[in-house]
Amino acid sequence: MFEYEYFEGGAIDQAYSDLRSRNEPIVEITQTKGTSETHPALSPNDEWAGFEIMPYRVSTSILSEPPGSYVRDAFRRGLEIEAGGVSNPYKLGVIGSSDTHVAAGSFDEENYWGASGLMQLTAEQRGSVPGEPAAGADLQNPTAAAQPIDDGTGRIYPFTTAITNGASGLAAVWADENTREAIFDAFRRKETFATSGTRMKVRFFGGSALAGLDLDDPDLVATAYETGVPMGGDLVGDDGDGAPSFLVWAMQDTMAAPLQRVQIVKGWEAGGETDEMVYDVACSDGLEVDPDTHRCPDNGATVDLSDCSASDDVGAGELKTVWTDPDFDSGQRAFYYARVLENPTCRWSSWDALRAGIAPRQDFPATIQERAWSSPIWYTP
Repeated sequence: MFEYEYFEGGAIDQAYSDLRSRNEPIVEITQTKGTSETHPALSPNDEWAGFEIMPYRVSTSILSEPPGSYVRDAFRRGLEIEAGGVSNPYKLGVIGSSDTHVAAGSFDEENYWGASGLMQLTAEQRGSVPGEPAAGADLQNPTAAAQPIDDGTGRIYPFTTAITNGASGLAAVWADENTREAIFDAFRRKETFATSGTRMKVRFFGGSALAGLDLDDPDLVATAYETGVPMGGDLVGDDGDGAPSFLVWAMQDTMAAPLQRVQIVKGWEAGGETDEMVYDVACSDGLEVDPDTHRCPDNGATVDLSDCSASDDVGAGELKTVWTDPDFDSGQRAFYYARVLENPTCRWSSWDALRAGIAPRQDFPATIQERAWSSPIWYTP
C-alpha cells in the first residue's frame, strides 16, 4: 500500500504525491481483517505492536509482507520521501471501519458474529472452537493449505483465517455539526480518529503555546483550537525553537472497560533515516510515568478466563495531560499521534470458547486491549 516507487518502477515523484494526497487524505488503521497500525517486525520496541494482526493476504494462506503494509511505517516512509525533496504522499489521517459486507458492524467482543454472514455464522466456522477438518484435508501433511490446526493441546480446529479477524473498528470525526458537509470537511482536514470497536473519545492538539494550559478550564478545547492545531494538523518551526507540547484528552466508553494509559507515538527523520518511540504520557489510578522507561507501571487490571469477568476497581474514566517532547530536535521532521489503551478484556474467540465450555485457543491471544488512535500532527522545520 505504501511504496517508495510506482508499481511499474521509478521513484515516487511530485505528481504521484499530489495525486495521492488529494484523493487519499485518510487511511483505515483498523478493520475486521486486522489492525494495520504497525507490526512487531517493524516496531520491535513497541510492546503493543502485535495487536489483532492478520498475517495472511486476503482470502489466502499466503503470508503478508510487513514493510510497506502498515500505517506507522507509511508515516515514516513519508518523512523519508519528503527529505528527498518530494512532498509527503503519506500525510494521512486515520479512521477505523468494519468491512463486514453485511450492512452492520460486529464491534462487541462478547457478541461477535463474524465478518461474512452465513460463512462465519458458527464458532466452528470462525475457528474459535474445535470442529471437523475441511473435506479432503490431509491430517499427515500440515503444511498444505487449508489443513486443520492443533493449538498445542491436542484439540483440532478447522483451518480458517477468520480466527484472525477482529471485532473492529469505528471511524470518528470532530465535526462542527452533524451534517454530511461538516463530517466530510472533517475527513478532508484529517480531524479524525479510529477505535478498535469501543466508543472512546479522543482529543489531540499540538503547539508551542499549549504547555501552560489549565486542564480544568471549562474552555480548554476552545483555547487549544486558538493556540494550537488539532489532530491532522501541521506545526512549522524554526531551527532553535523550543519543543512543542501536546494536549491529549481521552474519555472512556461507559459501556466498555476503563482506560489504562495514554501514549504518544513519535516518528522522526534524520539524515535520510527514520526512527520511532512510544511514550506513555498519562497513567490510570494515580500512577506516574517512569522517566527512564517512559512507561506507566502496571495498574493490576486482570481478566478471569473462567467467566471473562474483568477488573472493575482499577482504570480511569478519563485521562488528560499536556506532554512536551523531551527529545525534540527542531531540525528534524517528525510526526506525533496519540494511542489510548483500555484495561484488558476477553477477545471474541475467548467468549466463543467460554460458551462452548472449553479453554480458549492457546495459539491466539485470550485477551485484548481495545484502543483508539488519533490522526497525527506533523512537525516540519
